[in-house]
Amino acid sequence: MSKILVFGHQNPDTDAIASSYAWSYLEQTAWGRNTEMVALGAPNEETAFVLDYFGVQTPPIVKSAKAEGASQVILTDHNEFQQSISDIRDVDILAVIDHHRVANFETANPLYMRLEPVGSASSIVFRAFKETRTEIPKEIAGLLLSGLISDTLLLKSPTTHASDPAVAEELAKIAGVNLQEYGLAMLKAGTNLANKSAAELVDIDAKTFELNGNQVRVAQVNTVDINDVLERQSEIEEAIKASQAANNYSDFVLMITDILNSNSEILALGNNTDKVEAAFNFKLEDNHAFLKGAVSRKKQVVPQLTQSFNG
Repeated sequence: MSKILVFGHQNPDTDAIASSYAWSYLEQTAWGRNTEMVALGAPNEETAFVLDYFGVQTPPIVKSAKAEGASQVILTDHNEFQQSISDIRDVDILAVIDHHRVANFETANPLYMRLEPVGSASSIVFRAFKETRTEIPKEIAGLLLSGLISDTLLLKSPTTHASDPAVAEELAKIAGVNLQEYGLAMLKAGTNLANKSAAELVDIDAKTFELNGNQVRVAQVNTVDINDVLERQSEIEEAIKASQAANNYSDFVLMITDILNSNSEILALGNNTDKVEAAFNFKLEDNHAFLKGAVSRKKQVVPQLTQSFNG
């Protein structure tokens, strides 16, 4: 039996790694399938902290499913093809476990598709463990908890679902951690940007969205001081321009998110900055503007950009 690859999106964040690791374990344990969890990029510093904390080995990084001898895949934490593995159109998608919008997605065969508007893909995987009465090992509970904390900024993001706090509390108990203490330490581990080059910084957590024929790159970095990032604006803009030229992005939007005060600064370059301004009803000055209360790319940035670009 050929193996089935399970993976999250490109430039994987903690939820992408956690949900794919846990779902692969569930496939093996509950249904006896031959799955292998892989990643489509190196873990960021936050995720590296999580893997080290719970003693989980860094997953192998792959670029192509076919190169790994796999013709079947399972996607977690994404469904848009431009965010997935390079040969996604050439393999059979068996399942999708996601909490994002559905776009640019089609398959030749029926599949298992589980989409829920909750705070993280990890939240969905947790429910699947409960439904199948599969025991959650301590390290997997820690990963799922971390994916939920990461995507909801410790349950403070507007993407947090009403069911997520109870999920977090149960997972924290299984993982043997204090939710608030561990969550804050984890989030802070991902804000160490000083040793990142500008090119690395704008690609830490970035996704491409097709908006009315435009390839729009939306990236996000978390920090405890927005000004620390803006002090590097010149080199960041050069890195953004290089990324645009190399990948034909029409626009690049960078969210600089203050995880302590739950606000963001939006830095935008490209052909449609007027649409970016219209999306958030602000005026870019020196290519950036403050967006009060914005911490979620999924709920507070991408839908607004989509409406503006389609308007």
